[in-house]
Amino acid sequence: MVDIATRVYNHKWKIDPIVRSLIDTDFYKLLMCQSVFRNKPDTIVTFSLINRTTRIPLANLIDEGELREQLDHIRTLRLTRGESTWLRGNTFYGQRQMFRPDFMEWFEALQLPPYHLERIGDQYELTFEGKWPEVMLWEIPALAVLMELRSRAVLRHMGRFELQVLYARAMTKLWEKVERLQRIDGLRIADFGTRRRHSFLWQDWCVQAMNEGLGNAFAGTSNCLIAKNRDLEAIGTNAHELPMVYAALADTDPALARAPYDVLSDWHEEHSGNLRIILPDTYGTEGFLSRAPDWLTQWTGIRIDSGDPAKGAEVAIRWWQSRGEDPREKLVIFSDGLDVDKIAALHAQFSGRVRVSFGWGTLLTNDFRGLVADDALAPFSLVCKAVAANGRPTVKLSDNPEKAMGPEAEIARYKRVFGVGEQERVEVVV
Repeated sequence: MVDIATRVYNHKWKIDPIVRSLIDTDFYKLLMCQSVFRNKPDTIVTFSLINRTTRIPLANLIDEGELREQLDHIRTLRLTRGESTWLRGNTFYGQRQMFRPDFMEWFEALQLPPYHLERIGDQYELTFEGKWPEVMLWEIPALAVLMELRSRAVLRHMGRFELQVLYARAMTKLWEKVERLQRIDGLRIADFGTRRRHSFLWQDWCVQAMNEGLGNAFAGTSNCLIAKNRDLEAIGTNAHELPMVYAALADTDPALARAPYDVLSDWHEEHSGNLRIILPDTYGTEGFLSRAPDWLTQWTGIRIDSGDPAKGAEVAIRWWQSRGEDPREKLVIFSDGLDVDKIAALHAQFSGRVRVSFGWGTLLTNDFRGLVADDALAPFSLVCKAVAANGRPTVKLSDNPEKAMGPEAEIARYKRVFGVGEQERVEVVV
């Protein structure tokens, strides 16, 4: 097992680059990329870094030259032969050859496109623009770099023994969470923590701890590289990016209203089984489900990713019942701001009423709260989102207005088209 504290103490980034592979990314990104490669390959998209926690002055903490070095390094990466063989030949979600030969040939030749980086006050403006299949693959590594450089900045001046104690405490903290999870009968949980992890080595350690501590209750990891290296299931389906871009491309209000269902129609043609998971909250869950076509009721389940998770699950249950479906046969995946208390409460409330699963993110792979002075390693909310498509702004409404994004006029238009009324604000912690 890697001695993380010693590696941090002796850090030379050329030995420990933050992103060391093009598959050091989330599995859903590759699934979505293949769908985009097939359906919208020439769409020009802009992604932008958004620090929702503005009190964290990233440009004061992270050296611009070091950030550029890490981003430039990512542009040198190519799929290795072993990585290509794993993607081409492995079984994912029970399906062989998940990734088509034409997509793999494109991916094997891919170099990530250039980036634009500029300091604005105490924050960085980091943007990526180009063809959607290429640009979208910047999101996860860009976030991983910024999160880990922030961690390194805080840890840089700590001594060897101080670091050993810090990581011992963090390991103990996580293992105590694992022990509490062991007591939940019928638990099904996966690692969703790549985007805002403390570091790659720490995520890898957390995944190993979950695997040993939870056994069959641990479903796998969203991180493709760790899944490959640790012989685990790669977990993930689709994200808000797809309906946001499809909606931005819509020319009329009726086309806009259809856009979220057009996304899932394209997805339906490619995937079956547990990959048919609805993410309904991009423009409001209740409105999305009330207008959903009947064929979506046959999908395997729903992921709840914003708003009150219990309320979201109740809405889904009522929807299935109203369409003649048995909710007990449906899968509900909770994935927003989870920690052990919330996981235990949601499992107790919904176990037996639906099939319950959890995608545990930031507070699995980046919970150093209370372990250093001034809580300087506390996790924060950093995202990298598609902000424009073919020159048009994207919009996300969410079930929590704190997560909404887009120009005010467009937000108002989307609320009108999708019939979104007053929403309850929930603090975004991670």
